Formats: sequence, structure tokens, C-alpha cells
Amino acid sequence: MTFKSRLLSALIAVAALHAHADEPASQPAGNDGPVYGPELQGFDYPYPVAQFAITSQRQVVKMAYMDVHPARPNGRTAVLLHGKNFCAATWRQTIETLTDAGYRVIAPDQIGFCKSTKPVRYQYSFQQLARNTHALLQALNVHNATLIAHSTGGMIAVRYALMYPRETEQIVLVNPIGLEDWKAKGVPSISIDDWYARELKTSADGIRRYEQSTYYAGHWRADYEPWVQMLAGMYRGSGKEVVAWNSALLYDMIYTQPVVYEFDQLRTPTLLLIGDKDTTAIGKDFAPPEIRPTLGRYPDLAKLAAERIAGAKLVEFPELGHAPQMQDPAAFHKALLEGLAAANR
Repeated sequence: MTFKSRLLSALIAVAALHAHADEPASQPAGNDGPVYGPELQGFDYPYPVAQFAITSQRQVVKMAYMDVHPARPNGRTAVLLHGKNFCAATWRQTIETLTDAGYRVIAPDQIGFCKSTKPVRYQYSFQQLARNTHALLQALNVHNATLIAHSTGGMIAVRYALMYPRETEQIVLVNPIGLEDWKAKGVPSISIDDWYARELKTSADGIRRYEQSTYYAGHWRADYEPWVQMLAGMYRGSGKEVVAWNSALLYDMIYTQPVVYEFDQLRTPTLLLIGDKDTTAIGKDFAPPEIRPTLGRYPDLAKLAAERIAGAKLVEFPELGHAPQMQDPAAFHKALLEGLAAANR
């Protein structure tokens, strides 16, 4: 059977599976770890999860989200945008910190990720994800928000601020990707079919090795492991094909839709929180060897971004990697709260 035939068979199976996406997932915890459903059924979030249904591209899709209200509101709403290999649940400590400080916090899972719908067919773009997020906020009667965005979420936040500048109070970009154009730097493209084949091979060991080297600057702690299992569990279940297919589409979106060229158009107050040990660059592993050392150089990329974004403030964490909010929550949240307060003066 050819690869295209296998892909067609997989998509047919995915369509059948997707019809049962709301059924609870079993959670055998054998040697390979827990098994979660294609919409992360069986994995608990730290706060109640609601579903927002939206008609998009001739189908109804659902965005999962947490909406956490503070005991003593300060009048501001923070919207947390997760990264490619993250979910809304990974913002747990940030949600606690912000609600304690009086912020209402909305943390969605984007379409294609985690507990949200993973369509069999969807034209992914950062414009579409920004529109979906805007529709959610409109439904929740939020018309002015601060976006706190990590990794791929940073690309969504930039697009959102460009599309809805009057409704964006501030953006905080936490080690955003999209600070460079990998294609223009010589990273070769691969087809969505090839991305799909790669994603089908996803394993906990592979996730852990990559996260240790890139997200946590070579370090590892036991509290990182649940986030490895969160991702790997979806690839152990019967829905792995739809998970892998959506992941492939999303990687193609990230590679082909850089936002770096539009930084000088931003007029929204912007805070950059950057772990300098980060080396994230989409496609680095299949780039020519001579190009790899030039990619993902975050100290340089962050400074260039801060220069191009009018009035941007840059805070660097010299010893932290791609996920400073998880690697050193105390230092990160101190800088975050100070940066949020400064924008409100």
C-alpha cells in the first residue's frame, strides 16, 4: 500500500473516531504510561473546563477553556495562549499567580490542540486561531484583554494584536517562536504528509529528550513529567492518527506563516520575557548542518524583536530555556506581575 493510500485510510478511520470524541477515554497505566483520548479525555485540568462551540470552515468545532475569576478583581482580564507542545493546563501556576493578584484568567485550548476539537479537515492559519480566540472572548463579554502567550501562542498573540488592536490592552510574549523566518534562513520545507509520518512516531522518550534539551536548558525535574505524559498519552490511544494529522497541519502553519516581518506594525504595549538558553527552531533537525548553529539564538532574536516593536520591554532570564514560567516560576511570575503593573500606570 502506498503512503497516500495509508494516509487516506487513516483519515477515514479518524473521521469515524471523531464522531465518538466525547466518549470518556480509558486510562490503563501500563509500562508505557497513561492512555488519553484524542481530545485529551481522561487528563484532568486544574480548573473546570467549559466548551465553546463555533461554526468555522463549514463545521462546528469546540474550544475548551478555563475561565477563572479572582476573589478580589482588579478589573483586568488575562488570556493565556499556550504553545505547540503545551496545553492550557500547563499554565496552572500562572493562573494561580494572576488570580491571586486580581486578574480574571481565561485559558483556552486552541482548535487542534489538547481538549479542543481536532478536525479531519481544517485550514490552519494564525488569523483563524486569532478569530476563534476573539469569538470566545466576545461570547464571554471580554472586550479588552491582556494576552500572555508562550511559544507558538506568541505568534497567535501578535496576529491578534494586529487584527484587534483596540481590544488588546497588552501582549506578553514568553519565548515566542516566529522571531525568525526559518524558510528564509535555509531550513528546507517538508510536506504535510512527511510531518504526519514524523508525528506518528511521537513517544514519551522523544518528548522528554527534546524538552530537557530545549525547554529546560538540559535540566530535568519530576514536576515536568506530567506534561510529557499529557502529550504522549494522546499518541498511545486509538485517536493517535487525528492527533498526528492535526499536529502535522499545525507545524506546516508555523513554518509557512512567519510574523517577524510585521513586528514594526505593532502598537500594543509589549513585554518580552525570554529564557536565553532556548534554542527552539522549527525544522532545525532537518536543516543543513552548517545552518543549524545559526537558528534559535534567542538572546539575539529577542533583542532584534524588542528593537522592532515600538516601546517593547525586554526581560531576559540568562539561565532558563524555552519555558521559563515552568522552570523558575518565582522569577518568571515576579517579572510578569511587574510588567503587567507597569503597563497599567
